[in-house]
Amino acid sequence: MRVPFTKMHGLGNDFVVFDAREAVLPPLTRSVATALADRRTGIGCDQIVLIEASVIADWKMRIINADGSEVEACGNAARAVGLLLKAAATLETLGGVISIRPDGEANEIAVNMGTPSFDWCAIPLAYAMDTLAMPVAWDSLDRPVAVNVGNPHLVFFVADAEAVPLHELGPQIENDPLFPQRVNVNVAAVDARDAITLRVWERGAGLTRACGTGACATAVAAMRLGLVDRKTSVSLPGGVLAIEWADDDTIMMRGPAAISFTGSFDWGDYA
Repeated sequence: MRVPFTKMHGLGNDFVVFDAREAVLPPLTRSVATALADRRTGIGCDQIVLIEASVIADWKMRIINADGSEVEACGNAARAVGLLLKAAATLETLGGVISIRPDGEANEIAVNMGTPSFDWCAIPLAYAMDTLAMPVAWDSLDRPVAVNVGNPHLVFFVADAEAVPLHELGPQIENDPLFPQRVNVNVAAVDARDAITLRVWERGAGLTRACGTGACATAVAAMRLGLVDRKTSVSLPGGVLAIEWADDDTIMMRGPAAISFTGSFDWGDYA
């Protein structure tokens, strides 16, 4: 069975996107997902994204990490889907229903990510603690903020985000027993009242060039701590996202998405 796909990215966070709204795809097993995501022998990506029919929203978006695990939310993937749809829409995700719309420039997409959660059981954590100043540490990283923006994030504010050995500490923190569903790890430096520099270790994907939900979680954490204003830019290795925490408590993310190329493959080559 020959299957078409679109290779896309949001600030370098890259996806293999399948439009399954009408066409029926074979089962996307963990082994098929990891084979497709392999950058040496597959198409290569951080995540696989499926656009499907939904009964509670305009469309459904599923996100599969490079390790084959399915996750609740992905802000960059939402912008990629918005670019493909070319119209405002609501998207059902495992993390809830979000809305997307074209925003100004041809490749700019705005995403309403919904409301953040801060309760320890909503992150979730293994036991109760203050999520605004968690009494935990991993080497030099301590007292993080925990936020759920459809998926779980841990945010550390540091003097220099580039100096943190995130390739070493990221997997340790992601898989710590404190996080029953694992966690995304963010290290951020506040540069001004409207500017943050961020690096992210993504759960199931590792270091990525950008993470939309990470930018949202980090911005909201900084706002709760009074470090930045309610509108801020978040600079990631792949580029800049604009984040606003609105008066109605929803988070609005704005940024670009792009199509890298289109193609097709024989599903049996990866099954």
